[in-house]
Amino acid sequence: MFWFCFMENVPKEWTNMVRTSVSGKNCHGTQSGSRNKHTVLNPNMSSFVSSMVQKVAVIGAGISGLTSIKSCLEEGLEPTCFESGPDIGGLWRFKEEPEPGRANIYESVVLNTSKERLAFSDFPPAAELANNMHHSEVLLYLRQYAQNFGLLRHIHFQTAVVNIRQTADYADTGQWVVETEGRYGRQESEVFDAVMVCSGLFTTPNLPLKDFPGIESFTGKYFHSHEYRPTEGMRGKRVVVIGIGSSGGDIAVEISQVAKQVYLCSRSGAWITSRVGPRGLPADMMYTSRMDEMLKSLFPSLSNSIMENKLNQVFDHELYGLKPRHRISEKNPVVSDALPARIISGRIRLKENIKEFRESTLVFADGSAVDQVDVVVFATGYKYSFPFLSLNLQEKLGFHLCLYKHVFPPGLSKPTLAMVGLIFGQGSQSPLAEMQARWATRVFKGLAKLPTEERMLDKIATETGTMNQRYACYEGTPIQVNYMSYLDSVASRIGVKPNMALLLLKDPRLAFQVFFGPITSYQYRLSGPGRWAGARQAIFSQWDRVVQPFNKKVDPKALKIRMVPRAPSSVVGMVLFSSAALLCGSFYNT
Repeated sequence: MFWFCFMENVPKEWTNMVRTSVSGKNCHGTQSGSRNKHTVLNPNMSSFVSSMVQKVAVIGAGISGLTSIKSCLEEGLEPTCFESGPDIGGLWRFKEEPEPGRANIYESVVLNTSKERLAFSDFPPAAELANNMHHSEVLLYLRQYAQNFGLLRHIHFQTAVVNIRQTADYADTGQWVVETEGRYGRQESEVFDAVMVCSGLFTTPNLPLKDFPGIESFTGKYFHSHEYRPTEGMRGKRVVVIGIGSSGGDIAVEISQVAKQVYLCSRSGAWITSRVGPRGLPADMMYTSRMDEMLKSLFPSLSNSIMENKLNQVFDHELYGLKPRHRISEKNPVVSDALPARIISGRIRLKENIKEFRESTLVFADGSAVDQVDVVVFATGYKYSFPFLSLNLQEKLGFHLCLYKHVFPPGLSKPTLAMVGLIFGQGSQSPLAEMQARWATRVFKGLAKLPTEERMLDKIATETGTMNQRYACYEGTPIQVNYMSYLDSVASRIGVKPNMALLLLKDPRLAFQVFFGPITSYQYRLSGPGRWAGARQAIFSQWDRVVQPFNKKVDPKALKIRMVPRAPSSVVGMVLFSSAALLCGSFYNT
């Protein structure tokens, strides 16, 4: 496997950057009517959309909602965003007290992904921001994004959406009635030409008490991680944390600093990665490139073994009791810099899943028990919930909603409702949500077309089967996609997927960066609709923004000498690079 860090000489200053119904099969494959099987596009989709869609309702002002507002403005649409809270940010707006129905984080949360991988495609983060930002810096970045593109004036705060329904003439207009409730209970309704649902994945805590016999007899305190506050009431206590996702790992580490003992329960184990990669640089900037992804797809088993061996060189997962049943590519790894250190010091002890509660005693699956447990924290994830949508729009296929490319319900005769941000991948969610929003608004405008309902259902079934084979999907993580493949697939529908062959002919230096460098969202602004003139500069200067927060006295150019491997300079090297670039371009041409 090849992982590279490539940089380019750029100006020292970063300036001016802040700049159907078509009847047929349903999701379960049953036949509900007939259709013209030779029709490639839904016949009603493009004829009315471009001339009629203008007003768009956006539900939620988190990452997905903000990028949806901007995408609407890019396409000349009129967005109105309804945000139930008093501010933007969604998940990244820290709340002193948990608010029902709203995403929540704990005070110490920092990004698992680095800022360059989080960034929107035409808004690079400030160089002085930390690479793995604290939640307060993430919110600052979102504020800067909203202010720069004039998004705030389109948002109605403290206004909850209570119902979305089709108008009586929906079959002709594709319009929706959006009913809202304001801060003081005032209810209003308004008709919109299209709707973008961006209310997020982390709104309803998953508290599976039925899976824990005897929980009603527990004499201590238990709660979901949604309610967690830093070490509050934990000093000198015996604490059990259930669930070894990133939240469970972080919470266990934090509590272990004051608790008498912390036990971390895992049903299936986990691969543990660090935010810090070789030479102290962000790991996710060094371990992902188009070349890497191509090799992973061509040699999946070998790639898994290489990565797992690298992680086991840091600490032996089997020795620590963490080795999972799944391969590393099948499920997002747990990102924790401190967990191994707390385990080796004995402050955190690994346990198997809980078999039953017996008052203050917890019995585990291996027969062992822990007495006098004071607190149990359920870090058991979330369920997504859309109470304002009708049940027919929430039809599920397995654990996830039946959506074409995880965006469009296939049974609508007019494609005027889109789900944005309802997706997981091994990378930041913001580029995924942004790509979905860019595509959805182009569909609304009639500039991008959807297949027939039948073809969408067939594609959903095929991709669901592939997803279930490749990934460990369950209720807490219902959707898992190959990060780059998904971005490229949607980008090709917009016309913004990087053309490696053309880049190689026109701009070899840029092609080299795009192919061997980290996959950042700027690549999807190089050409096509929404092209941004600053995208090339953003790619060449991304490593300068990575370096700056460490030590402002260090000249990034001096570091590049040590960090950048030699580019292929020989004729043979260039031929190999050209062949690989062309292969990669054709390999992901979906």
